[in-house]
Amino acid sequence: MSEDTTLKRLYWHSRRGMWELDLLLLPFLKHRYPDLDEADQAAYRALIEEEDQDLFIWLMRREWPGDDMLRRIVKMIVEYAESTGNDQYRTL
Repeated sequence: MSEDTTLKRLYWHSRRGMWELDLLLLPFLKHRYPDLDEADQAAYRALIEEEDQDLFIWLMRREWPGDDMLRRIVKMIVEYAESTGNDQYRTL
C-alpha cells in the first residue's frame, strides 16, 4: 500500500464525527504523522482504533491512557495542538 493511500485511509479513520476530536486528530495527522518514527506511527494507528469516549477523555486531559505507547502519542497530539493554537485548525 502506498504512503498516500495509507494517509488517506488514516484520515478517514481519524474523522470521528466529534468536532473536538477532529480538531485535534486531523491537524496532527496532516502535519506531524508523516515525520513520526515507525513506533509512533504505529501508536497513532492503535490510538484511532479506540472508542470515541476514551479518545475524548484522553485528549481533553481528563485522564491518560494506561498503556505507555498510547499515553505517549496522546501527549504528542495534545502538545502539538497547544503549540499551534488555532492556526492549524483553519486548514481542515
